[in-house]
Parts: sequence; structure tokens; C-alpha cells
Amino acid sequence: MDIAEIIKNPVKSKLLLEISRCKQTTAKHLAETFTDIPPATLYRYLKKMTSDGVLEVVRQTQIRGTTEKTYALAAGLRQELEDMSTSGESYLLAFTQYMLGFAEQFQSYCGREEIDIQKDGSGFSTIPLYLSDQELEELVHSYQEIIARYQSNRAEKGKKLHSIGFIVAPPSID
Repeated sequence: MDIAEIIKNPVKSKLLLEISRCKQTTAKHLAETFTDIPPATLYRYLKKMTSDGVLEVVRQTQIRGTTEKTYALAAGLRQELEDMSTSGESYLLAFTQYMLGFAEQFQSYCGREEIDIQKDGSGFSTIPLYLSDQELEELVHSYQEIIARYQSNRAEKGKKLHSIGFIVAPPSID
């Protein structure tokens, strides 16, 4: 299982986050949630993520002559995510893949014939802040509350998929 490859792939990342949020879910729910992912692509990714040990099928239900699978994060992935929080090498690898995923999106965007950065709402910045541990926790919580208001948005006319990243760099050692 390659967690770095998943983090780098925006579609797999979206699927993984939704499955993690739901704890267990079906392809039908994912298709209704992500109408911008063609069904064939969705099923191909679910099959690949299951064979790679990222997801596991926790239930199969017969529905009108077909089998509906219920997916959850594989136990091995949950352990890898926990290990990442204590291993500097794993953490750096995941961060590098995260940044490469964004770099690929920017490279694709910047390679278009015409771009309008302001109109398209793209941008990035670094804001150095002196924060206590409590202030940092409050800031991250506030960010999570803001993002949560939009996470249930679905693909529909007038809405474009944007990837929004949030990085809290480790504290500087002075």
C-alpha cells in the first residue's frame, strides 16, 4: 500500500477522505457525492484501492441481482496513518507527496494556453505567526469549522473543484 500515491492523486484522496468521514460507505454513496467522477473511474479506483490494501470490503449485500459492497479503510492503512504521526521519515515522505500533488495541479493549470489566476481563484501565501499551543489549536479548529461548511457541496453547474491545502509548518528552532 502506498499512502503517498493516494495523497498525490486528487480523486483517490477525495474518495479516501469521504470513506474515512463515513467510516463505512458504498460506491452508490460515493457516486452521489462525487458526480464529477465518472462511474467507471470510481469503480476502477475502488477496485484498485481494495487490491492495494487501502480499502477493505466490510459487507456485501444482494440488491436486485447485484452485489453492493460496503467499503472502509483497511486496518493496515489506519495503522500506517498512525505510524506517520510518530515517524519523521514517513511524515516527510507524506508531506513531499502532498506538495508534489499540488505541484502537478499547478503545472497542469499553468500549462494551459490562457489562464486567469485572479478569476480562477488560485493563489498561495505564507503567514508567519507567533502562537501559543492553545492559539494554534484554536486557529486550526476555526479553519476546520470554515471548511466543514463547504465539504458537503456537490458537483453542479457553476461549481468548480478546487483543492485547498492547509499546512502548519513545525515550529522554528531559534
